[in-house]
Amino acid sequence: MDKPELIAPARNQTRFSDIIYEKIVAMIADGRFPVNERLPSETSLAGMLGASRPVVREALERLRNDELIVSRKGSGSYVRQRPDSSVLTQVPVGSLADVQRFFEFRAGLEAEAAALAARNWQPQDKARIEATFEALERCLQRNDLGADEDQAFHDAVALATGNQFHTLVREWFKPHIAIGMSVTRTLSLKRTPAHVRAVQDEHAAIVEAIFDRREAEAHTAMKTHILNARARMFQGV
Repeated sequence: MDKPELIAPARNQTRFSDIIYEKIVAMIADGRFPVNERLPSETSLAGMLGASRPVVREALERLRNDELIVSRKGSGSYVRQRPDSSVLTQVPVGSLADVQRFFEFRAGLEAEAAALAARNWQPQDKARIEATFEALERCLQRNDLGADEDQAFHDAVALATGNQFHTLVREWFKPHIAIGMSVTRTLSLKRTPAHVRAVQDEHAAIVEAIFDRREAEAHTAMKTHILNARARMFQGV
């Protein structure tokens, strides 16, 4: 089976709404739409961006789901947070919405993998997970990006499931995973040491739950970690 393309929209309208979504993100990132200020109406945005109101409405709904904007009843949509502009330079044009949706996909898949790893890990799996976690710790100490090391850690958890389909899916979607990890870890380097330590603490919670064979806790720790990574994409630095 061929690996999937980075972006494989089912409908042209969906693809166009992704572009509109990204344009609005860019306007928020560059300050044209300031934090706590009301966005223009759907009609105004449609005219400004050359899109239909349904396309704009779909893009705004995704922005609400990503917690970039918030709706106030009877008042409209307001900017909730301003992402760093580098987010837009690190992903292929028109794919930012897909990157966010892929984090959602990973949250479910990898949470199940962590729970299964907690049930099934063998001594060689424990050694592999420990080694990749320690590699991440060294990256933190050196202030390195650590995207490859982060990927290796999650690969090690997938291997510990004892289920080849978890490793196969990760191989299929390796380019998707790499983009998300590169973006979030690049942004982390711009943030405080406490922030970077908090991310590593999330990895530590996953490791502890897996090694203690606490399946439910491993599931929760992994899901929380990936959804936090998704949220961190749009947090300012």
